[in-house]
Amino acid sequence: MSDMFRYADELGPSKIIHIYEPSLGLKAVVIVDNVAAGPAIGGMRMAPDVSVEECFRLARAMTLKNAAANLRHGGAKSVIAADPAMPPDHKERLIRAFATALRDIKDYIPGPDMGTNEQAMAWVYDETGRAVGLPRVLGGIPLDEIGATGFGVAIAAEAAQEFANINLKGARVAVQGFGAVGQHAATFLAERGAMLVAASDARGMIHCKDGLSVAELKRHKAEGGSLMDYGRGSSMGRDEIIGIDCDVWIPAARPDAIRKDNVGQLKAKLILQGANIPATLEAEMILHERGIISVPDFIANAGGVVCAAVEYRGGSEATAFEQIEEKIRHNTRECLLEANAKNVTPRQAASQIAKRRVQAAMKLRRWH
Repeated sequence: MSDMFRYADELGPSKIIHIYEPSLGLKAVVIVDNVAAGPAIGGMRMAPDVSVEECFRLARAMTLKNAAANLRHGGAKSVIAADPAMPPDHKERLIRAFATALRDIKDYIPGPDMGTNEQAMAWVYDETGRAVGLPRVLGGIPLDEIGATGFGVAIAAEAAQEFANINLKGARVAVQGFGAVGQHAATFLAERGAMLVAASDARGMIHCKDGLSVAELKRHKAEGGSLMDYGRGSSMGRDEIIGIDCDVWIPAARPDAIRKDNVGQLKAKLILQGANIPATLEAEMILHERGIISVPDFIANAGGVVCAAVEYRGGSEATAFEQIEEKIRHNTRECLLEANAKNVTPRQAASQIAKRRVQAAMKLRRWH
């Protein structure tokens, strides 16, 4: 029994749901962490190696992210153990079956995440009537298309540059995980004068100290190419990106990319966590001790969920961008100022701020 509740604390989780449909090969977990502020918004992730622990850590990150952004939503996450590159017809059946199992879990609003997209959210919405990150044709604000999360990462960079003693204009940027978030973050940072010097995908890394064209790399990826066959710069192993000499390093791939065994290789002055839980707590403490600013995930990458909350209430794309900029700029500064004042890591400072907001919301509920 104690093992079942090993993730529980004063904030949650509210629900842990296991879903299994052997005829389809469906294995999934849903964790609704906290709903004190309102129904929980959280991504629906699909990957072969997801786990209950990863799902809980992601759900908790969503609770803190939504609270930090002062949204009227709690946090949740769902994970489907499957290969997102499966045939499209089977993927649709799997996601629709998963959504059907969620039909009565009305305090969870799914959104797109790794391995899922706007089309997947349309299937979920068709089955449940609840989803965000929908296609435009359904009145949604497609998060990946407009780059909401990447835009927020760039805003966090603007707010954090003075704390890291860098200037974004001319700053050298490395992006681990050149997918939707990484590409948009690189684009918005390039618009602010930064220079992409390295990017990695699942197969490898491309590096050029004199700078890479973000637009050309995006076209190359859109045409199905890998960074390894881009044809310019130096091709290297994907994990070598952590040691690239740069000013800004953006993890936008899987969890725990920065760990005790590799954190010493980082040469950047500013880390912007584009992915969810991309660093272990031990690694973040080491970064803090080295004087490297690491803006935590639920501050830096909150653009997507802010956009989702705007969409859920019928707001416009323009309103979403306005709120992303306002909230992330304010939260980044508040987090880093409190971290400096208390001599704690930015994650510890941001967690304290967000937890205070969750606890205040919990006191207003009948059961708290």
